[in-house]
Amino acid sequence: MNTAAPPPDLFDAEHQALQAARAAYGAGVEAGVQSCHQALGDLLVAYERLLRETRRLVRRSDRAELEMNQLNQRLQELAAELEHRATHDPLTGVFNRAAIIESVNQQLALRDLSLIVLDIDFFKRINDSFGHPVGDTVLLGVVECLKKLVPAGAQIGRVGGEEFTVMLPHMDVGASEQVAQTLRRSIESHAFGLPDGSQVTASFGLSWMPRGNCFDDAYGLADEALYAAKRGGRNQVVCAPLPVDLV
Repeated sequence: MNTAAPPPDLFDAEHQALQAARAAYGAGVEAGVQSCHQALGDLLVAYERLLRETRRLVRRSDRAELEMNQLNQRLQELAAELEHRATHDPLTGVFNRAAIIESVNQQLALRDLSLIVLDIDFFKRINDSFGHPVGDTVLLGVVECLKKLVPAGAQIGRVGGEEFTVMLPHMDVGASEQVAQTLRRSIESHAFGLPDGSQVTASFGLSWMPRGNCFDDAYGLADEALYAAKRGGRNQVVCAPLPVDLV
């Protein structure tokens, strides 16, 4: 059997003062002036205390609400940060491999697109000669060139150590090749500040894929074109042939 006492009433004193005032009021003139005066005084004291407690509770509630809102805001920020970390390359800030694959597949389910695959020429030599911090600077410089010039709606992803993709929705091969050439020239002319004063270039492969295909199809063709650009002397753009069923 539970014999625990009920919790005390926070406003028990005020309630008793109110009851006493009611009793004095109900007794009328027979209660006497002194008794009514005392009941009224007690009621005033109780009422003032009630106001103080109410204000204190309201302030505490306001603080609790503010803290809860701040906590919710922080949780939303952390969730966004975690999502960003899960989908973006930590060094360059562009989409990581998994995220760009998912994005390309989503776009191809809805529309045609072109996919650029680019690879920094002789990047291993840069890392071996000057160290990985210099290599990281080169990667950041390449991404800077891409971000400045890709059209609206394009998405950039890092799919390998020195390999990037640029997705171009709703863009035909001719327009996409112009974009790729612009990006290639931007990298070629960018001041990377290598210790030996040498310049950085990149090779580009480009594919166009109709709606209903997938990343692997678009990437496979663009990657073959990229290696053709490497074999052809690097620092150039090679377009992959159109898919067989469209020729």
